[in-house]
Amino acid sequence: KARNSKTKAAVKTFEKNLVKAVEAKSVKEIPELLKAYVKKAMSAVSKGSLNKKTVSRKISRLSSKAHKAATK
Repeated sequence: KARNSKTKAAVKTFEKNLVKAVEAKSVKEIPELLKAYVKKAMSAVSKGSLNKKTVSRKISRLSSKAHKAATK
């Protein structure tokens, strides 16, 4: 339980950082943060902390937002 909550908190932190970068439209940071978020989230899936489908959905949504912010 402690490992799950620690892992989930880390994923949420990465997600927040990515969302802030997307809102600020900082083009240089977005690809790095997206890559780091995907890596951390899938790591949480492999540990069993998060559901794969939920994480895939979040990655998809954040990727599309990041792409739109980076191309504008």
